[in-house]
Amino acid sequence: MKVAEYLARIGEEVMPKSAKKVERLLVLCVDRDDDLGVKGGIKTPVLGREENIKAATTLILRDPEEADANAMFEAIRIYDRLNEEVTDANGKCQIATITGSELGGVGADRKLVSELTGVLKEFPASDVVLVTDGYGDEAVLPLVESRVPVTSVRRLVITHNKSVEETVTLFFRYLKILFENPRYSRVLIGLPGLLLIVLAILAAQGWLFYTWIAFLIVLGAFFFVKGFGIDKMARDLHKWVSEYSPPPFSVQIAGFSTIAGVLLVAIGSYLGAFEVNSYLIQNPPPDPGQLLAILPSLVGEFISGAIALLVIGICVFLSGRVTLWFFERDPKLWRTIASMVAAACSYPIFHETSQILINPSLEYTNLVIAIIASIILTVTAVLTTNLLHRKYAKVFAGKNVKK
Repeated sequence: MKVAEYLARIGEEVMPKSAKKVERLLVLCVDRDDDLGVKGGIKTPVLGREENIKAATTLILRDPEEADANAMFEAIRIYDRLNEEVTDANGKCQIATITGSELGGVGADRKLVSELTGVLKEFPASDVVLVTDGYGDEAVLPLVESRVPVTSVRRLVITHNKSVEETVTLFFRYLKILFENPRYSRVLIGLPGLLLIVLAILAAQGWLFYTWIAFLIVLGAFFFVKGFGIDKMARDLHKWVSEYSPPPFSVQIAGFSTIAGVLLVAIGSYLGAFEVNSYLIQNPPPDPGQLLAILPSLVGEFISGAIALLVIGICVFLSGRVTLWFFERDPKLWRTIASMVAAACSYPIFHETSQILINPSLEYTNLVIAIIASIILTVTAVLTTNLLHRKYAKVFAGKNVKK
């Protein structure tokens, strides 16, 4: 015997059996659109024969026409056949099912990779037999091959009996969906129905000459509504109106007083501008250079025409704030009351000022009296509100006091 043959023989006898490569075969079923989780409510990955049988049975009971359930049963059949062969060769065989996401795309691929990684941690496979329902194989296969060799791919395509009866049944099923699903019925049923109604009306009136014009108007209106999303805006408006809940009574009063106050101020400003315009019509300046000479009179006319509604509008606005602060027990109530009194007291001051600007020959006694009276009333209001604020400090604590 040659020396080389002898050494090789000795090496085979000495080499332990554990040093030989053990085959670990994984039968992997892939459900990329996650019908197993969506329809069956089953958490994945599913590892083991019994668990896969339970999962596949649950899914096919929920939807007997589901192709993924049939793919899982095919994976179980392949596992049963290969398990004996691999076990006899001192190897191991396992079956698992992983899923992606119903949204597809990158999210589905990330979930597939994550579940495959988890399965390989539980069962480090040396080879994979991939079983799918034939949908999305081009996306699934590279993901699996990047982590473990794929020795075989089984694509399960469900065969159907192409009899006339099943074709008719399928046709009526889709026809039922067409009539009952508003998403399709509005376009494929509603729009042709509207066009037929228009055609019937034109035929009854003897105006068939205008048929194409009417069709174009209806189609144009439909495209306009769908293109600009007017139907969606109408649905959102109806939903908002039906679900609208009015604010508290105090907030409604404050909002109404704000609108009323702004309107009064705007009308007062308009009346002041109208008085200025009337004065200019009655007393037009000889040249633009003399406009500065009559500017005090113009200011007086504006104040005289606007001051009443301006003061009333400000007081109406502040009264709404007073109501709101009262119901909310906010200490800003007292400051707002003092501001409202000060605004009311300013009316005689501005009125007398406007009269003097219009006619400088008038005496200023009434202006002085108005100023003194306004100061006294304003100071009295401030002191009174300050005392009331201290007296009712606990009642009108607002949100600043910690309970």
